[in-house]
Amino acid sequence: MIFALLLYDLLLKGGHVVDAKNHRSAILDVAIKDGKIADVAAAIDPATSTKTLDVRGLYVTPGLVDIHVHVYASTGEAKSYAGDNSVFPDGFTFRSGVTTVADAGSSGYKNFEDFKAHIIDRSKTRVLAFLNIVGAGMRGAKYEDNLAEMEAQPAAEMAKKYPGVIVGFKTAHYQGPEWTPVEHAVAAGTMASIPIMVDFGTNHPERPIDVLLTQKLRPGDIYTHCYSGLRGELDADGKVNRGMIEGRQRGVIFDVGHGAGSFAWKVAVPAIEQGFLPDSISTDLHITSMNAGMKDMLNVMSKFLALGLSVDDVIAKSTWNPAREIHHEELGHLSTGAIADLAVLRLQNGDFGFVDMSGIRMDGKQKFICEMTVQNGKVVYDLNGLSSTSFKRRATIISSPG
Repeated sequence: MIFALLLYDLLLKGGHVVDAKNHRSAILDVAIKDGKIADVAAAIDPATSTKTLDVRGLYVTPGLVDIHVHVYASTGEAKSYAGDNSVFPDGFTFRSGVTTVADAGSSGYKNFEDFKAHIIDRSKTRVLAFLNIVGAGMRGAKYEDNLAEMEAQPAAEMAKKYPGVIVGFKTAHYQGPEWTPVEHAVAAGTMASIPIMVDFGTNHPERPIDVLLTQKLRPGDIYTHCYSGLRGELDADGKVNRGMIEGRQRGVIFDVGHGAGSFAWKVAVPAIEQGFLPDSISTDLHITSMNAGMKDMLNVMSKFLALGLSVDDVIAKSTWNPAREIHHEELGHLSTGAIADLAVLRLQNGDFGFVDMSGIRMDGKQKFICEMTVQNGKVVYDLNGLSSTSFKRRATIISSPG
C-alpha cells in the first residue's frame, strides 16, 4: 500500500482565488502549513493534506484588512470612542472575513498603552492603531478641540516605542478653523516615518480641502470619508473637487471610511462615474455605524459592486491596497510563505438594498456573505460548517404519543 506524504495541514480546494498582489483571479487550490501559505496551484492532491475543504463556487481571498475602525471598548467611558462608542473587535471581524483592523485614533499617546493592554494584546483579531494626535484620544470636543492636547513629539515617541503596531497618526473631528491638528499630525508622522489619516472635521473656508490635499498632506497620507460630501469633495457643479484629483496625483490616498455619517450616494455615484474610485474600502465601525447604513465590511464592499466595480477590484481595495497603505505588506495577499489569513466568500445573487448615511437606498443584485474565515492557518469562523464533520443521522420513524 502506498501512502501519500502529508505536506499540508489544510487545503482549500476549487475556489475562485482573488489575490491582487500576485495578479491571480482563477479557480485554484490553496494549501496551508504551519500557519503559512504553502502553495497556490491549479490541482493540489487532497491526499497530501490532513484536512481538505471543498470551496467550489466560493471566492477565496486574503483576510480582509479594515483600516478604519473604533475598538477601544474597555474603559467604560460614556459617549466616547475611547469607551462605549467603540466595539470589542472579535465580535465583529471574523464573521465578516476581516482578520486585521486598524483603530482610527480612538487612543492618543496618553492612553495608547491602556488600549494595547486591554484590547490589542487580548484580541484574536490582529489590531493595529492610528494614534490620535490628541493626547487623550477620541473623547469628545473637550479634548479634540483643545489645541494644547495636540503634541507631535510625545505622539511620535509613542509610535517609535511600538513600531508596526502604531501604523500612523489620526486627526479628526476638530471644529476650529486652524490648521494645527493637521500640521502637528504631519509633524509626528514625519518624525516617526509613518502616514497620517485625516477626518477633516468641520468645514471652514479658512482651511479648504484643496489646500489640505495639495499642500498640507504628504504622499502616502490618507484622506478618509472621501465620499461624505461634508467638506467640498464635489464642487457646486457636481464635479470632483480639483484638489482631490491633484491630491491623488501627488500620492494622497483616498479611503472610504463609511461610518454612520460619512458616505452619500449623491457623492459616491458622480465621483465614481467621473473615474474617482477609492484606494481602500473601510467601515469606520462603531456602535452607531454598525446599526445604520454601514453594517459591516461585506455590506460596504457590496455597495461598491452596486456602484459598478468588479469583484476583483473590490477585493483588492479591501486586502492588498489597505495592507500597503499601513505599511504591512506581509498581509493582504496569498504569496507562498505569507501569513495564512483568508476569507472564503459567497457572492449571493438576489434583490438587496444598500443604505447611505441619509437613509437613501440603492438597489443591488449581488451581496458578499462570509462562509469561512481563516487566521494564521486556523478556521476561526465557519458559517455553515464547511470545516466540520457531518452528522450522520440514522433513519428513524418518530410517532406521536397516543
